[in-house]
Amino acid sequence: HKFRYFTEKEIVLILHSFLIEAKPHSRPYMASLQYQEHHSCGGMLIREDFVLTAAHCKGPSTVVLGAHDISKKEKSQQRIKVAKYYPHPKFSGKYDYDIMLLKVKEYQILYQNKTIKLPKKNGKTPANVKCHVVGWGRTGNDLRPSNVLKEATEKTQFSSDLCVAYLFLYLSIYRSVFYFLPQGVTAFIMKDNCNNPKYPHVFTKVNFFIAWMKEKMKEERFVARVTTQSFTG
Repeated sequence: HKFRYFTEKEIVLILHSFLIEAKPHSRPYMASLQYQEHHSCGGMLIREDFVLTAAHCKGPSTVVLGAHDISKKEKSQQRIKVAKYYPHPKFSGKYDYDIMLLKVKEYQILYQNKTIKLPKKNGKTPANVKCHVVGWGRTGNDLRPSNVLKEATEKTQFSSDLCVAYLFLYLSIYRSVFYFLPQGVTAFIMKDNCNNPKYPHVFTKVNFFIAWMKEKMKEERFVARVTTQSFTG
């Protein structure tokens, strides 16, 4: 097996814990990225017209905001088409630089769909800090994506030079890590058993890519508008 050495500048490691259903609409920045009305990945709304996700997430054509149960047509949901894809230019289909921005088409934002603030550039993510893992994704190769948004409270873990074997498998899901600010997007975990407590979950570290994200967003004219329209129920 091939091995790849990562430093803590590039990745966040998360110790295993258990998933529970999130409180409905408690994560107003979370987005379900869909292809032909099927969930493919998750994302975060970081500007009213930009969503952050993983570069290994291929081909989502629609961003769904305001969702809790993605199997239903909830009144809170907004479905917006993806206009442009910006995978990191150094992403090669492997583990490195696994991060992507999606530019959405012009639309009116419902006020309850909030953006999440980005962390500082190259900021530190301390070890043994509680964080939240959030998403609709599968928790095993033979399992379907969750209909409802789920979350888990986990802990960060570091080694200055961490050796990770390519025994791991890319997930076709997205999970985002939050320690008051977004810290990572899913990179990979152990093949066939992402709930194995012996192995950490590995995330691409968001703050390592802040300069690249800001540069890309600056290139695009801001076109989204906020509306006071709401939903009931």
